[in-house]
Amino acid sequence: MKRQVSDTRTVDQLQDFSKKMPPRNLNIIIITAFVSFLCYFAHQRARTAMIVGNALDMIDAYYVDPIEKDELLISAMDGMTSTLDQHSEYIPQQEYESFQDTLNQEFAGIGIFVEQPEPGKPVRVITPLVGSPALSAGILPGDLIVQVNGKDVSQEELSEVSKKLKGPVGTSVNLTIQRGDEDVFLNVQRGRIELESVIGDYRDQENRWIYRLRDKPTIAYIRLTRFGEKTVRELEQVLRALNNDFSGLVLDLRGNGGGLLHAAAEVSDMFINTGRIVSTRVRGGKVEDSFDATEGTLVDPKKPIAILIDADSASASEIVAACLQDHERAKVVGMRSYGKGTVQNILPLQYGRSALRLTVARYYRPNGKNIHRGKDATEDDEWGVTPDDGLVVELDEDTIDDLAKRWREASYPSLANAEDGSNSMTPETKSGSNEETGPDLLKAGQPSSNGPDQAGPGDEPDQKKNNAAADPPNSQEQTDLKENTPERKTGLELDPQLRRAVEVIEQQTNK
Repeated sequence: MKRQVSDTRTVDQLQDFSKKMPPRNLNIIIITAFVSFLCYFAHQRARTAMIVGNALDMIDAYYVDPIEKDELLISAMDGMTSTLDQHSEYIPQQEYESFQDTLNQEFAGIGIFVEQPEPGKPVRVITPLVGSPALSAGILPGDLIVQVNGKDVSQEELSEVSKKLKGPVGTSVNLTIQRGDEDVFLNVQRGRIELESVIGDYRDQENRWIYRLRDKPTIAYIRLTRFGEKTVRELEQVLRALNNDFSGLVLDLRGNGGGLLHAAAEVSDMFINTGRIVSTRVRGGKVEDSFDATEGTLVDPKKPIAILIDADSASASEIVAACLQDHERAKVVGMRSYGKGTVQNILPLQYGRSALRLTVARYYRPNGKNIHRGKDATEDDEWGVTPDDGLVVELDEDTIDDLAKRWREASYPSLANAEDGSNSMTPETKSGSNEETGPDLLKAGQPSSNGPDQAGPGDEPDQKKNNAAADPPNSQEQTDLKENTPERKTGLELDPQLRRAVEVIEQQTNK
């Protein structure tokens, strides 16, 4: 009984003490407990980071040969992401800026495509871009860049020369160009270079894209090379300019490796009135986002549409092709697509100097199917977007090479005013280029400070890169380019897939 009384008194005393305790002291106790709780979990997370950090320090201190810490970091990040899916990866600092430029469809520079045919030899100009400062300053295909701002760069690597050519808009760069047997000195003012994502069949003498087939001008032709920040606006302008004054439309998505998710959804919305466009699901199969069509289209619903795809059509391209196929708004022609059905977030690291691309969701076509091709998928499994019955058209390697070459040349500016012979080029060589490959698919709605969400090929398809570096034109081809002669082979002559798409449109038009 005494013990019970004693215990009772102790409880009473504690209650009295808590009542007498100043509120400030009670708040301090609560805050201290909360901070301790956070520190515990922070330590659990930091412990793994400390292991990686210690390993980097030990390798740097004791490894038999000197090694750059940045290389170790890249290797560590690559190893970490290699255990994930093939589309999650670390984007190091030197690649992140170019990655952002591609997505934004613009960069600051003079506007040229360049290559380095041989290591230790001068960087060579493939072509200046249409409307670029380089074109205005008189830079020509075949020019060799030997000095930048008075510094000899004739033996520097392509990436180093490219860095020197870039700079803030409005600043100037002095170039010494070797052209034949003479040196040419040029001052070029850097500008904002915009990368096109919506292109046509060929350019006219004013360097404007013509969005009609040369051999079939009643049929509109639009090729999307990426789904970037400006793609929706570009495509809308083209479709409004065409004003449905065509019998049918060919939408070419071949070689398009992806881009922004919202761009893919908005492009699809231009062609259908109602229904689901695409949805995304996160861990556990929970629907995170869904995109539905809005009333109204930019293309008359009665106008037939044919979509061209190939094995390099991925991500955003597959969203558009699958959407219009499921809604029976377009016929899909060509080859089975790549099969990229996952969504990645781009998460900045090092205060935005590098980034982590991380798969966070999968996207599903309107019929509810996921088109992603798993690591162990076979040709008999269901993945990707498959052309409609009877519309599979395979291409041999020679045709693929010829078609890629035509696409590159079609993008070159007209040099009709250049001096005869001044723009001749050396024979074709296989070499590297500083032109970027296609971007991945990005989600909308993320704050710009955090970077966009991405869903693209990640592990890039084995693309035929549509840049001029792979096969620069020889002198005769460049002469053809200058004159823009109609005798040159057109898309329909070179391209069996395009011919089949035209046949489909004409069949539907004649019904």
